[in-house]
Amino acid sequence: MSGVQTITIGAEEGDQRLDRWLRRRFPHINQASIEKMCRKGDLRVDGGRVKPATRVVEGQQVRVPPLPDEAPEPAALLADQPPRFAAGDVEMIQAAVLWKDEHIIALNKPPGLPSQGGSGQGNRHVDGLTEALKFGYKERPVLVHRLDKDTSGILLLARTPRVARRLSEAFRTRETRKIYWAIVAGVPSPPMGTIRYGLVKAPGRGAAGEGEKMRCIHPGQVDATPGAKRATTDYAVLGPLAKRAAWVALVPITGRTHQLRAHMAEMGHPIIGDGKYGGSGQDNLGDGWGAQLGGEISRKLHLHARALRLTHPITGKPLHLVAPLPDHMARTWKSFDWREGDVPEDPFEDDA
Repeated sequence: MSGVQTITIGAEEGDQRLDRWLRRRFPHINQASIEKMCRKGDLRVDGGRVKPATRVVEGQQVRVPPLPDEAPEPAALLADQPPRFAAGDVEMIQAAVLWKDEHIIALNKPPGLPSQGGSGQGNRHVDGLTEALKFGYKERPVLVHRLDKDTSGILLLARTPRVARRLSEAFRTRETRKIYWAIVAGVPSPPMGTIRYGLVKAPGRGAAGEGEKMRCIHPGQVDATPGAKRATTDYAVLGPLAKRAAWVALVPITGRTHQLRAHMAEMGHPIIGDGKYGGSGQDNLGDGWGAQLGGEISRKLHLHARALRLTHPITGKPLHLVAPLPDHMARTWKSFDWREGDVPEDPFEDDA
C-alpha cells in the first residue's frame, strides 16, 4: 500500500478527464475504485472535491490517497500478450475492431458490453479489455467517448495521450458527426424534425449508473429546473412499417446520458427493446408507444451508432466510419425487408 501522494499535472497530461489521467498513471486501479475515492473525498484536485469526469489542466495538484500495491504481472502479460480474461473475450474485442491506424482504433461495440466497468463487472467491459487492443504499443488505448451498455456501434479509442486530448476536444466542441439508426414504435410526424427537451436525472441510481433514468424537461423550464441540461436531437424517418414502427436516423447534437432514448420516448415513439423508457412488457399495437413488436423480433434494444464523421486529429484528413448492424438488428431488418443501401448515408445532408 502506497502513502498519500501529491502529483502535479504535467504539460503533456492536461485537458483530460481525471479518471483517465489516474488510470494512465496507475493502470491497476479500476474505475469503481476511482469513483469510490471521489465519493469519499479522498481524491482531490487543488484541495477541492472532484468527480471522475472532472477535467484536469497543466499545473494542478492532485492528491492521491494510499493505493494498493500493483499486483505482479501474469506470465501472459510479461510475454506481451493479453492478460487472462474470460474465455473468448480477447477474441471478441479484437474481432470488434472496425478500423485502426497508429493513432486511433475504432470498434463496432457489441450490444450488452459496457464501455466502462462498475462494481462486480470485472474486466468484461471495453475499458477493461483494452490490454488486448495494444497491438504492439506499450500503453493501452483509452476511450474518448462512451456508448450505453445495450447500444451497439462505433466507439473510438486513442492510442496516445496527444490523440486522446484532441479527440476529446473534437467531441466536446461538436466537431464530430454521429448518426444512429434505430427502430421506434409508431411513425413520428412530421417525418423529420428536431427535439429540444432538456434532461435531468430522475431519482435512483444503479451500479455504474445503469439504473439511472433521465427525465425530459420542457425547453422553457430548463433554466428553472435544478440539474437540468439542454439537449437537442435531430431525427428523420427512413422507412415506415405501416403505422406500427419506423426505421429512423438520429443525430445527437448534444451528448447527454440516454438522450436519444429519452427524447424518442417523450415523443411517444420509444425505441424498440427499450424497457427503461418504453416499457419492457408493453407490445406496440401501432401508432406509437410500446417497446416490443412481438413475434420473432428480438426484445433487445434496437439502437446502433451507425456512422461517425470527423477530421483525423493527426493527418487532418476526413475520416468516415460505418459500422454494420449487430445480429439482432440485422435479423429485424431482414424480417421487414429493409436494405441498408436503400437509404442515404446522411438524410440530413440536404437539409443542412
